[in-house]
Amino acid sequence: MSMSVAGGTTVVGAGETAPYDAFKLHEGYSPDSKGKRKGPTELTAVDEHITHNEGMAIDDLEERPFFVKIDPRDGVVGALKKLDEQLQAKGEASILSKKEPITWVGEEITPGQVGLINHGGLPKLLLRPGRYPGMPLRNWIAREYLGTKTLSETVIEFQGLVIVQVSQNQAAVVADPQNNVFVIKNGGFVALSLVGSYNILAVIDQTHLSTVVKDKVTGATLGWTQEVKMTRNTGRGGGDREFVVALFLNIPANNCAILQKGNDFIIIRAGQHYVVDPSVTLRGMFTFGENQLEMSTKDIYTRDQVPVQLTIYLKWQLVEPLKLTTHGYATAYEALRDKTQSILTQVVSHLDYSAMIKSRQIGPDMTDDHADGNSAFLDALRTRAMDDLIEASIEYGIILKDLAVIDRQFKGDIAAAMDKLTTRALQAQVEAANVDRENSNSVKKEQGRLE
Repeated sequence: MSMSVAGGTTVVGAGETAPYDAFKLHEGYSPDSKGKRKGPTELTAVDEHITHNEGMAIDDLEERPFFVKIDPRDGVVGALKKLDEQLQAKGEASILSKKEPITWVGEEITPGQVGLINHGGLPKLLLRPGRYPGMPLRNWIAREYLGTKTLSETVIEFQGLVIVQVSQNQAAVVADPQNNVFVIKNGGFVALSLVGSYNILAVIDQTHLSTVVKDKVTGATLGWTQEVKMTRNTGRGGGDREFVVALFLNIPANNCAILQKGNDFIIIRAGQHYVVDPSVTLRGMFTFGENQLEMSTKDIYTRDQVPVQLTIYLKWQLVEPLKLTTHGYATAYEALRDKTQSILTQVVSHLDYSAMIKSRQIGPDMTDDHADGNSAFLDALRTRAMDDLIEASIEYGIILKDLAVIDRQFKGDIAAAMDKLTTRALQAQVEAANVDRENSNSVKKEQGRLE
C-alpha cells in the first residue's frame, strides 16, 4: 500500500488500489508515479504508521510495570503466575491465593474457571479446581468471595486486575495509565493497576462495525466505520467529556478510503484498518466499480431563449479518488453533475428550439446520418458534449463511459406557442394525407367503374 522513502515519509496513492489498466486510460500516467501528483496538496503521508491492521505488538508493551503478555502456550494461568512473580519481586502483595481446595464442601471452582476474592481491596485469585470451604474451616477474615469467571472471557476486570484476550476478529481498545490509547488484536495481556489503571474502552467486532457508509447518490455501500470514545474529567467547569480516540474502518473489496492529516492525503485499500492518531480524519470512502444514474439538469436556454430541462443518463467509473478529493468533491457524481450542466449549457445555447424539438434521444447506438439538417442537437451532443465531458472527467480521476439524453422538457410561453404551432402543422399534414388518400381511392373507383 505504501513505499518508504528517506526521512520517514511514506508516498501513497491509488496506483496499488485501482487496476493498472484503468490508469492507462489517463494521459501522462506511468506506473512509476504511484498515484503521486504535483499540486497545491502533496499526496503524501508523513507518518508511516498512520493506519494499522495487525494491532499493536504486545512485546513492545512488556516494559511497562506489572504488565504481562499472554503466551499461547501457557494461557491466562501462566500469565497470572508471571505477574504474581513480578509483584513479589517488587515487594507487593501476591494476587494468587494460598488456599488449598478440598472435594467435599465449599464453593466449587471447575476447570477453566478462576475464583475471585476481595482481600481488603486487593484481588486474590483461586486457580486450582475444587471446593473451597468457608469459616471456620478456612480463614476468611477481611476476605470476601465474589464468585467465578471463565478464563476464556474476552475481558475480566476485578479490583484493579485486568485480563484481556481477543480473537482474530476482535480488537480491544485500551487506555493506559497515561491515557495513551493502544489496540490489541489476536492476543492478550494481564496487568495490575498499581501504577495507574488500564481501562478497556471497547472491544470491536471488526466485521460488524456500527456505522454503514453509503453513497448518498447511488445508494451503494462503500464501507463501515466505528468510533471509540473515552470519557475523562476535564477539571473545574468542564466536567466529564467524551473524546474520540480510535476510528475503525472495514472497506469492502474494490473500494477504498481516503484519510487526511493536515494537508496530506493517504488512500487506504480494502480490508480492516484502524486509526489512533488524533490528527487523522476520514475524508470519504469510494468505490472503483461502475456507477450509473439518471439526472435532471437545471433549466437551459436555447439560442431563441426557450428554456429546456434535460433528463440524461450517465455511466462512469472512478479510478483515481485522490484527484476527486483534492478538488473538494465528496462523490464522483457531484463532479460530473457540475461539469455536465456547464457543458450542456454551452451546447444548447447555440441551438434553436426547432432543431431540438425534432431530436428525441441520443445514445451509443445513434447512426452518423448527417443528411438531416435538423440533427444539430444530436451531432453537437455526440461530438462535443461527450468529448468535453470525457476530457473534463479525467481531471477528476473519472472515466465517463456513457452519456444519453433520455428526455427533454420545454418550458415557457414560447415553447407552449411553438408546441401549438407544431401540433397544428402535424394536424395539417395528417389532414392533407387523408385528402390525398380519399382522392386516390375515388380515382381508382372511377377507373374501375369505367373499365
